[in-house]
Amino acid sequence: MTGKKLLIIGFVWPEPNSSAAGSRMMQLIRLFLSKKFEIIYASPAKDSVHAEDLSDYKIQTKQISANNSEFDDYIKQLNPSHVLFDRFMMGEQFGWRIAENCPDAIRILDTQDLHFFRKARQRAYEQKQNFVKSSLLTDEAKREIASMYRSDLSLIISQAEMQLLIKHFKIDKKLLLYLPFLVDQKLIQKENLPAFEERQDFVSIGNFLHPPNFDKTKFLKEEIWPLIKEKLPEARLFIYGAYTSQKVEQLHQPKDDFYIMGRAADAVDVIKESRVLLAPLRFGAGLKGKFIDGMRAGTPAITTIIGAEGICGDLPWCGEIANEPQLIAEQAVKLYTNKKRWTLAQKNGFQILEKRFKASTFKSIFFKRLNKLEKELSQNRQENFVGQMLMHHSHQSTKYMSRWIEEKNKKK
Repeated sequence: MTGKKLLIIGFVWPEPNSSAAGSRMMQLIRLFLSKKFEIIYASPAKDSVHAEDLSDYKIQTKQISANNSEFDDYIKQLNPSHVLFDRFMMGEQFGWRIAENCPDAIRILDTQDLHFFRKARQRAYEQKQNFVKSSLLTDEAKREIASMYRSDLSLIISQAEMQLLIKHFKIDKKLLLYLPFLVDQKLIQKENLPAFEERQDFVSIGNFLHPPNFDKTKFLKEEIWPLIKEKLPEARLFIYGAYTSQKVEQLHQPKDDFYIMGRAADAVDVIKESRVLLAPLRFGAGLKGKFIDGMRAGTPAITTIIGAEGICGDLPWCGEIANEPQLIAEQAVKLYTNKKRWTLAQKNGFQILEKRFKASTFKSIFFKRLNKLEKELSQNRQENFVGQMLMHHSHQSTKYMSRWIEEKNKKK
């Protein structure tokens, strides 16, 4: 792999302390660095004071613009061997330019989660409708799946999403690779974690730019926390999350021991001080990074079926799963007060990290697949006729719309 050049086109600048998406991106970056890739990170997003300093990793950065032909000159000169699109929107905006100017570059799409899946669930929940498979047949699904076909390889973070794409949408397995969160086992310091008796209170965490996290917080405040407080009057709940807004801060109620704490400097450090992690998610997709952080912190979690989706496989969950407020509260109280139950849940979490998210295991799988793709790129593209067809039409429609926007901007 030595001598390869990777261009990452990021939807945002990575903020690993703000979101699971930021952590995921840094995991991918470290994956490529381990094989001595030269990495360039480019994004049309505004700079963020909370973003990771990529220069610490000897990564070049580049501010780019959509609908601007200067990008064509830039990538011709850069001539990357591999391009990673961070979410399908970046594949839509820049994929045709990569294909046209760097046709031999391997195009990889990291979906983060299936956006159309998450949004379909959110719509069904908000409209008080049952979620059915026909709920997925949306314009967002067409856009996201089209981006997968136009890519040489799409990274899927959840096995549940892999099954959905293969069984329901009939996407060829050759276009997909299951690559979950990558956990370095050295980061799991079991012996340095506080014991059951040294912990107190409940914690919840999640970036508030992500709709499921605000809904989860509101659900806790209005329906679950009052039930827990009846049984545990001395307990407190601390809610952490980047990008709080006024509607979030209005939920801050110290008199009810319900605290909105804002951004956490380090998620694992915050979670490990508490006895139980509460995350009753009512919609969402992908994998929820808060549970990975919770397991690393040795903190058992209460969540819903949707929250736990894709994480434990056939292994027991690292805590309890319930969907109704009364049951969630009951399970939370039992886990909080029963040391034997709590200890078993903690052990289950360590087992999940070891057996399902071990970085070294997936590193081997990923580079074996990438090496095979490099050797068979031309053949794979010939066999992917749907991708060829979509790329052709994308070239015609997206290309000329982009050119039109560029000319319009020049006149302004």
